[in-house]
Amino acid sequence: MKTKLTALVTALAVCLSLCSCSTSIAQRRADMTETLYVGVVGTSFPTSFMPWLSREGIAPTVASMVYNTLFSYDDETGEFAPLTAKRWCYVDLDGEPLTVDGTFDGAIDYAAVDSYYSSRTEDYMAVRIELFDDVYWSDGEKLTVEDVYYSFDIATDNALSNHAGALAWTSDLRHTSEKGKLITQGMFTAKHPDLSGTYPINKDEKDTVMYLHVNKVFGAVTTLFSTILILPEHIWKPLVSEEQQLNNKSPSGDFLYQYEHPVGSGAWLLNTEETNSNTIVLDRNPNYHLKAEDGSPLYKAEKLRMMLYLDINTAIFALRKGYIDILDAGISPNYVRLMEQENNMFISHTEGGAISCLTLNAEPAVQDKNDMRELLRDKQFRKALALAVDGGELIDKILEGSGETASAGLISKSSELLYEARSDILSSPIAERIDEANAILDGLYPDRDSSGYRTHNGRRISFEILTAAGAQDTVSYLQRQFERIGIEVSFKAAGSAPETTYLYRGDFDMTIQSVILNMANADIMYRSHFVTTERSSNYGKLRDPQLEALIEEMRTTLDHGKKTKLIKQLQISVAEEYYKIPLYTADVISAARTDRFTGYREVQGATVFNGETLKNLKFIGKR
Repeated sequence: MKTKLTALVTALAVCLSLCSCSTSIAQRRADMTETLYVGVVGTSFPTSFMPWLSREGIAPTVASMVYNTLFSYDDETGEFAPLTAKRWCYVDLDGEPLTVDGTFDGAIDYAAVDSYYSSRTEDYMAVRIELFDDVYWSDGEKLTVEDVYYSFDIATDNALSNHAGALAWTSDLRHTSEKGKLITQGMFTAKHPDLSGTYPINKDEKDTVMYLHVNKVFGAVTTLFSTILILPEHIWKPLVSEEQQLNNKSPSGDFLYQYEHPVGSGAWLLNTEETNSNTIVLDRNPNYHLKAEDGSPLYKAEKLRMMLYLDINTAIFALRKGYIDILDAGISPNYVRLMEQENNMFISHTEGGAISCLTLNAEPAVQDKNDMRELLRDKQFRKALALAVDGGELIDKILEGSGETASAGLISKSSELLYEARSDILSSPIAERIDEANAILDGLYPDRDSSGYRTHNGRRISFEILTAAGAQDTVSYLQRQFERIGIEVSFKAAGSAPETTYLYRGDFDMTIQSVILNMANADIMYRSHFVTTERSSNYGKLRDPQLEALIEEMRTTLDHGKKTKLIKQLQISVAEEYYKIPLYTADVISAARTDRFTGYREVQGATVFNGETLKNLKFIGKR
């Protein structure tokens, strides 16, 4: 092991000497300001920062720091924390709050919401939102409910936004616009009133209070509140048109300037003078409205200097040698021992938030059907494949033990609220599962070729697993596991845009996919993974009317207790589809140096570079 580590360090030193990163060890060590040096692994940094433009690499992280949503959401508690908005509640159709104490400040009375709206013929519920009164855009303009109205309105208008994701975000908002023309009004502000006068807004509330109509789905507000980054109307409305859409593929002139000089309301400001192709610099927003309890800035670093590294090996070496303070990337368990040998090193090791699955093409498109893919339509055949997967071996061999087996119900076992143990139907001893799988396949495809692989119509049963190059080890172990039941699989490179090239159209045999299902996203993501067949996470285009009906029942119930029971029931139904076969949940391992900052915090499913860390940092570099 020591010889390998020595060789690795030498190789990394060579890599670092070739790295395009512009910082230096001396620069960071001599820096007496409260600047946090952050290592980011990627092929490139974005050159523009329109928040809805890209979900690749560091772009979403930067966007969420420069802009804000209305609230943040806690998956464990189900509570919304204030960001741009300070409070919200359901109201009846006379505008009266449905809360425990009958005030707009009170906790939601879900029983009252259920009782009131279950008895109404209207197919929507009303929600009241109140913004903070001291939120400003970084150009000094005040943020008002009209900015929220504009952001939600254009999200429903694909002709102007050119953003398919925004349509999903607003799918439960009873409001639509088309080519800038209002089709259905489901948002009400002082400037865009409800003509019936149902929702009166006082003069002193004109900038801060608005009402929404949403579908009778509790999860409707979750995406609206915690996904859509609020945009400044005064910046974008004069620029956006059908010819120059918000999600502009070829921005120029004023459009390009706004992409490169974002005007946001978040806790951080893009430092355009110091930002370049290798470095993104964010300055703490001195006018950010949220503060710590003692009145000090909510986030403790004065500046974030994000440095680009082209591969994880180079980034790890940079952290060890002191080029950076913290690494915003998960590292392999193989490197933990190396990191533990270092002084002044904090290693974060948390449970992952995503379940890695082997997704099968359950319903191949007509033009992409073949004899092998037809086999995957058979649930019994899929069951045999699922039984053969040994997640424990994958965790031991690929993750070096840093992970957990996942339930076939695809809800984290650590979720005390939602996890249904009866859905963990692939947890019996592997030897028993292999015997059961072979018994199933002996009844379906008993013939084998000279190498022991099963055959169908005289041809070896063989599938390709479409995935990223970094998952080749996983495919190699799956090859060995499927050999035990006479099925051949091989690796197929996914390329740079697999969703568009293969997955959305259903042109694949199998693929490795990450799945996150929880109370926050249940109403959206169950449909995305198991119902919607166009440009969704239901890559294999599964169609099961009973499952679809159960998902719709879960979405539309207004009884919180019943919703939880239905999610537990859904886990069993999902498990028995044998469609997204769980591989494992990988732990998230990351690291930071403690010679300039302390106070790092561990957050489940996140690297050590997270919001809680930024709130609790303590600068010690001046000592």
